[in-house]
Amino acid sequence: MARYFIESKHTDAQCLQALDDIVAHNPKLLADCYLGCMVGEHTGWAIVEAGSDLEARNMLPGSLRGEARVVSVGQFTPEQIRSFHKAA
Repeated sequence: MARYFIESKHTDAQCLQALDDIVAHNPKLLADCYLGCMVGEHTGWAIVEAGSDLEARNMLPGSLRGEARVVSVGQFTPEQIRSFHKAA
């Protein structure tokens, strides 16, 4: 399994429907989502574990999948960063 960053935007007018769609499609995803809706930033962000970017995208309801950004992400250790400098 890999980790994926998901960013999904919607408008103010679409907000309640987007939230309803998430709950109906994948209620567990709601626990992983951070939403800016309460401050007018109608975007949701999550980091999920999935087998592929398609699997991560499919965690979203169909109404949000098309415009979502899904990126495989990872972390670096200080040792890895030091080794990058040595290789350069």
